Amino acid sequence: QVQLAESGGGSVQAGGSLRLSCVLSGRTFTDYTMGWFRQFPGTDRQFVGVINRSGDKTRLVDSVKGRFTISRDNAKNTAYLQMEGLKPEDTAVYYCAASVVYLANQNWHYDFWGQGTQVTVST
Repeated sequence: QVQLAESGGGSVQAGGSLRLSCVLSGRTFTDYTMGWFRQFPGTDRQFVGVINRSGDKTRLVDSVKGRFTISRDNAKNTAYLQMEGLKPEDTAVYYCAASVVYLANQNWHYDFWGQGTQVTVST
């Protein structure tokens, strides 16, 4: 069974940076597209971005383009979400997820989810 372990969340001031990590275990990492989602209070999880299996293609939602970067290190079975220029509206619980669908951008494409990590951005 696939397990995803996230780390790197925390509290920062506006304009600050954080890097989230997501380690996959239990299966072959390169079998999966890796996605990142976030959930605001009272809402469903929203797609943030995705990286393909080889790591040479990514997609990001418009609201984070130019500020967030997705990468992966297949030798370490780890995906990353580098977040810079953080804004208070980025405050959410962030989730990584694994899918067999190429550059999947819908929640139902994803079979495995991390536990979530809180990111809080203050003014």
